[in-house]
Amino acid sequence: MRLLSLAFAAMISFPAWSANSINFSWSVNAGPLNPHQTNPNQMYAQAMVYEPLVRYARGGKVTPWLAEKWQISADGKQYTFFLREDVRFSNGEQFDAAAVKANFDQVLANIKKHSWLGLIKQLDRIEVVDQFVVRLHMKNAYYPTLQELTLVRPVRFMAPSAMPDEGHTGNGIKQPVGTGPWMRQESVLGQKDVFVRNPYYWGEKPAFEQVNVPVIPDPNARALAFESGTINLIYGFEGQISPDTFNRFRHDPRFSTDLSEPLSTRVLAMNTNQSPTRELAVRQAINHAVNREAIAQGIFYGTEEAAPSLFARNVPYADLDLPAYDYSLQKAAELLESAGWKVLKGDQYRQKNGQALNVELVYYGHDANQKAIAEVIQANLKQVGINIALAAEERSRFYKRQKNGEFDIIFNNTWGAPYDPHAFVSGMRTPSHADYEAQLGLKQKSDIDHWITQVLKSQDDSERQTLYSSILTTLHEQAVYLPVTYLRVPGVAKKELGPLKMGATVFDIPFESFKPE
Repeated sequence: MRLLSLAFAAMISFPAWSANSINFSWSVNAGPLNPHQTNPNQMYAQAMVYEPLVRYARGGKVTPWLAEKWQISADGKQYTFFLREDVRFSNGEQFDAAAVKANFDQVLANIKKHSWLGLIKQLDRIEVVDQFVVRLHMKNAYYPTLQELTLVRPVRFMAPSAMPDEGHTGNGIKQPVGTGPWMRQESVLGQKDVFVRNPYYWGEKPAFEQVNVPVIPDPNARALAFESGTINLIYGFEGQISPDTFNRFRHDPRFSTDLSEPLSTRVLAMNTNQSPTRELAVRQAINHAVNREAIAQGIFYGTEEAAPSLFARNVPYADLDLPAYDYSLQKAAELLESAGWKVLKGDQYRQKNGQALNVELVYYGHDANQKAIAEVIQANLKQVGINIALAAEERSRFYKRQKNGEFDIIFNNTWGAPYDPHAFVSGMRTPSHADYEAQLGLKQKSDIDHWITQVLKSQDDSERQTLYSSILTTLHEQAVYLPVTYLRVPGVAKKELGPLKMGATVFDIPFESFKPE
């Protein structure tokens, strides 16, 4: 692999970057940078160019951004935002309530594309109250409105003059023009994207003049480019840097390294409606038999931490004292024995009433980390007499099996900040992800769905905490999920960039926070 990476790196010709630049890299080009669309638009770049009304901060707090303040009506159906009056787009155009309405109107014109987002489904209309006051009218109360307004897409704002003259932004835009600290200067397909400072930026100007983003698909080639000085920053989830490389870099005094707070969870869903996993004792035994700490250290070199529950305690409403399923092969064996699963003389695996304790674990075949985790789980469960058969699936078949409930155990990561917990639990009510199918065998399923519906429309924070406690405690006690590790974003920077600060979400890379020493 290292020889292949060297060969790949040798084929890439990079220019000599300016000394006053951040030299990042990404696996593909940034795309057309349409703020209202998904792929091929890359979220890190959309977040550089476009800004939200409010911003997601650590601990799940929502802070003012393009809106200085806001008011929520007593019934939770109206959100009035008071906008900053000193904001201009990168072409000099004024940002105001009319621009906010124009962007939301474009999204609503393509609502079929965006109906996955609760905010858009609940949004009725947008009212321009004054030049710098805009009001969102909702069909129903929906408490995650502010959280979802922090998202990178589709609720950030481009200049109305850059929108298409006919149709909507789902069909394309004229050019990417936002209010963010950066604007794209150049894009060469398959080679690079270059961003420079927005001359009209309303906030503190970035200390560096530009961000160069060469296209480097391979993480090993990226590491070589970093060590050679071609790039001076690596930041992002898996695919940007391998855990073993990060572990090596963080012991190198030439580099600054850091890890974000836990941002999402690697988790497997267990089907309560079929196979031996329909039994609570089996699901609890599996939770006790998996060595999460060994996975966190052995596969991820400590870049991820063992996960005792579905959400990390820094996730809003998830700071709960749930009893951990500690690693104990003895407890796992005792649970299985008490449930009637016995190892007969001469057998390796357990059985009950003539049925073998066979369980299939489904993973995405092109994900090396899922494969490695699955193999550890298989070995762990073999020690307590559970026969795990591994099933590698290609992407479309993997997600089809999730949706249709064609699994005993399947990988099913949480969505991460700022989607957790509200968006993740909201999806539990419909057969679009593994969660719905995994929970079908629970006698508490109707209660869980009712609590989710109530929490999403509740306007009382203490009531929401009580409802989330009921949801998360029930799922934990019923052992529907096998949490493995909490994912954290790794970052590595050359000392020349100054202190390395980690963002509050997976998608916001804080380029503007770097200040040269």
